Amino acid sequence: MKTAGVILAITLALALQTTLARFVIRGTVAVDLVLVVVIYVALTSGPVTGLLSGTLAGLVQDALSSGVIGIGGLAKTIVGFLAGIIGTQFIVAQPLPRFVVFFGATVLHALVFIGLYVLLDLRQFPSPVPAVTGQAVGNAIVGVIAFHLVELLPGAVERRRAARSRIRR
Repeated sequence: MKTAGVILAITLALALQTTLARFVIRGTVAVDLVLVVVIYVALTSGPVTGLLSGTLAGLVQDALSSGVIGIGGLAKTIVGFLAGIIGTQFIVAQPLPRFVVFFGATVLHALVFIGLYVLLDLRQFPSPVPAVTGQAVGNAIVGVIAFHLVELLPGAVERRRAARSRIRR
C-alpha cells in the first residue's frame, strides 16, 4: 500500500507539474513538485525509500523532458537518499528544520544536475544562482505547506465526523 501511495504521489506531481508549466510565466519562482515529493517521501520513509522514489521520479521526469536521460534521475536519487538519512538521524518535525532540509536538498539537486551537464559539456548555465535560489525557496515553502496539510488531513476527517455526530443528536 505504501508503494502505491508513493507511485501515486509521484504521478500526481508529474501530471500537475507538466500541466502547470504551461501557465507559469518565465522568470517567476519555479517549483519542482516532483523533487518536493521525493524529499517528502525520503523524510517520512527513510533513505531506501527516498533513494528508490528519487530514482523512479527522476528517470520518468528525464524521459518526459528533452534532456539527457539519467542526469535528473541520478540527482534525485542522491537527494532522496541523503534526505532520508537526514530524516532518520535528526528531528525534522518543525517547520524551520523542514524548510532548511527542502532548501538544502534543492540546492544539492541543482549542484548535481548542473554540475553533470557542465562536466559532460552538454549545456552551459550562465549565472544559475538566482534561479536555483528561487527554486530552493519555492520548493521549501511548498514542502513545508505540504507537510502541514498532510498532518492536518487525518485530524480534519475525524473532526468532521465528530461534528456530524453532534449535529445528529
